[in-house]
Amino acid sequence: MPNFLIYGANGYTGELITRFAVELGMRPIVAGRSEAAIKALAEKHGLVHRVFSLDETEKLDAALNEVAMVLHCAGPFSLTSRQMGEACLRTGTHYTDITGEIAVFEACAAGGRLAKDAGIMVMPGVGFDVVPSDCLARRLKDRLPSATNLVLAFYGKGRISHGTQATMTMNIDKGGAVRREGKITPVPAAWRTREIDFGEGVVKLGVTIPWGDVSTAFYSTGIPNIEVYTVAPPSALRLMKLSRFIGPLLATGPVQRYLQGKIPPGGPSDEERARGKTLLWGEASDDAGNRIEERLTVPEGYTTTALAALEITRRILAGDLKPGFQTPSMAYGPDLIDAAISQTTV
Repeated sequence: MPNFLIYGANGYTGELITRFAVELGMRPIVAGRSEAAIKALAEKHGLVHRVFSLDETEKLDAALNEVAMVLHCAGPFSLTSRQMGEACLRTGTHYTDITGEIAVFEACAAGGRLAKDAGIMVMPGVGFDVVPSDCLARRLKDRLPSATNLVLAFYGKGRISHGTQATMTMNIDKGGAVRREGKITPVPAAWRTREIDFGEGVVKLGVTIPWGDVSTAFYSTGIPNIEVYTVAPPSALRLMKLSRFIGPLLATGPVQRYLQGKIPPGGPSDEERARGKTLLWGEASDDAGNRIEERLTVPEGYTTTALAALEITRRILAGDLKPGFQTPSMAYGPDLIDAAISQTTV
């Protein structure tokens, strides 16, 4: 019998999560706006399906009343998470999503009391952003409880999906963000660069980005100063720096339509995902000059997203949850990522 709903199941990541769920013996309801795509996906896997937009409140609430939790996969989440979150409050349904957007994390955190009063858990970011990096941050904090500074970085090998590129393009004018003395602070795009030793003989130039951990790692660790870096190709780094000056132009309707139209459909193939992997690195330091490092290797990002999201789903459905706003490591500790990537699909 279905016990959770995947909304946006026909998108690249939603479809991958659906496939992995079936291979792991789960039977979700698949849902989304596109009747043809959702029906075809449901028939392929022998699943129940529902078709509705988030504006169709009665259909949305009816679908959520059928399940214990939702795994929300329809981004950009800055445009969709509020409606789904409010529906979860109305229906008493646990909320998870695969966002990486700082504003969404902060909105969910701000609504944590409402979620707790409703007896539901709200956990945005149950995918690659932010499960592995959140667990890495907790490991660093546990090793250095006096830490006041946290730096995280990741290097992923593999291409990104249409949906991820669309969200990045939509936010191209937003600049960067870090945490300073506990507060999220805007900084220019590509604000800082630094050389990072990811281990395995991989040393790369990293650049600051407004990654989800700028929000979530503060709740997970209490560390007040946080920066997140990634490795970007030289062309992407140049565009990030250029956006400091022409960001408003890049955000205009005509330019956005042009840029969005250039994004290729779909995402990496199974073979590409199998070849890929992601290296993560973290550093914590304190005011006394103590400093520690930690490294982590996980599968390619979309594979990690599917496995992490479904491990968290399994735990929620088993009753292992904490009402209110939670980050992955707040609810499940720093070893969650190990359990997630140890799952085996067919």
